[in-house]
Amino acid sequence: MTLHVLGINHKTAPVDIRERVSFAPDNLEQALGEIRSLQPVEEAVILSTCNRTELYFSLQDDNIEPIVQWLGAHHRVDPRELANYIYNLPDAEAVRHVLRVASGLDSLILGEPQILGQLKAAWRAADRAGAMGQHLNRLFQHSFSVAKQIRTDTAIGASPVSVAFAAVSLARQIFGDLDDQRALLIGAGETIELAARHLHENGIGQIIVANRTVERARKLAAQLDGYAIGLGEIPAHLAEADIVISSTASKEPIVRRDDVEKALKHRKHRPIFMVDIAVPRDIEASVSALDDIYLYTVDDLHGVIEENLRSRQEAARQAEEIIDVQVDHFMGWMQSLNAVGTIRAIRSRAEGHRDQVLDKALRMLDDRPADEVLRYLANTLTNKLIHDPSASLRQAGYLGRDEIIRAARELFNLPEDKD
Repeated sequence: MTLHVLGINHKTAPVDIRERVSFAPDNLEQALGEIRSLQPVEEAVILSTCNRTELYFSLQDDNIEPIVQWLGAHHRVDPRELANYIYNLPDAEAVRHVLRVASGLDSLILGEPQILGQLKAAWRAADRAGAMGQHLNRLFQHSFSVAKQIRTDTAIGASPVSVAFAAVSLARQIFGDLDDQRALLIGAGETIELAARHLHENGIGQIIVANRTVERARKLAAQLDGYAIGLGEIPAHLAEADIVISSTASKEPIVRRDDVEKALKHRKHRPIFMVDIAVPRDIEASVSALDDIYLYTVDDLHGVIEENLRSRQEAARQAEEIIDVQVDHFMGWMQSLNAVGTIRAIRSRAEGHRDQVLDKALRMLDDRPADEVLRYLANTLTNKLIHDPSASLRQAGYLGRDEIIRAARELFNLPEDKD
């Protein structure tokens, strides 16, 4: 049995290729059933995100060609075209890859945590579909544990490396706890959505979403117990905001200096933290000159992100060392499975001897003293258990097979023979 990872990701394939071989969530169960029906496949998991599509599986042999052919046929893509982008990682390489993916070391953004949740979702989907087996289940559980260890023992996730995360981290530095703060988010695109979710996860008191299309703002606000307003309503609500994060495609500033000055007077000069992620800017540049305003632009945040990326790269080196050790641990467990059949056979024979001798000893108790029966039980069972190993060791000695004798000493943890 061999483990494999077969896939493409953001490093090996452009987005148009990744899109063509992605799996929709509602199609996963059917796809897992199809791949499990292939002759060499014993178990399988499918991970499909915007940055990667990967198949994790165990095989009875090393022939991955049926899986490659199935992947192409399932997505109606010529397998020869996929050959330029696909990678196949066997055994220890596969284990290392899964651990790196779970820990965020193989992500587009180094150390990002979302991939671990996606990996857990893939594991659960395979389990529900009946495609999960002993080896992949153990591997995924191991990867979750290693990812947790890396997050605990290194700073891989401590420093923000996305614009949205950096903005929220700066807000926490200024205000500390965000429980009593109110955030005004201008726009409803991906960056604002990420910022909203980071704020929500950090316990923000309330979120207001302002957008040109109010209905779109309502959809985002509803998910986060907030409320929505139109862009024209911003001046009326600006004084309520302790935090303002803006990211729109407007060609003209949306937040004017006059409106900010009025808001500060209404707030009695309680500070406002403002982040302008937009290019061109959403907040008039002169707002930065006002007292009690902390205004950061996207360039300011990029400086923070570059510094944090350097910090993460150092943490990544530490994480790779942890993964080196954990790959060895997992492969050791895999190799130990080779001994399971032999261990079962030894135990089964020993239990057979035990039952046979015990049955006779129990009958002897009817007319013999208990101490005599116990001595019989101990001596007879000992002789039966060591008879076959003793006979084999004598034969090995007769044939000069010293390696078997040395193995027996190691197996039974015996001291070296001084003679």
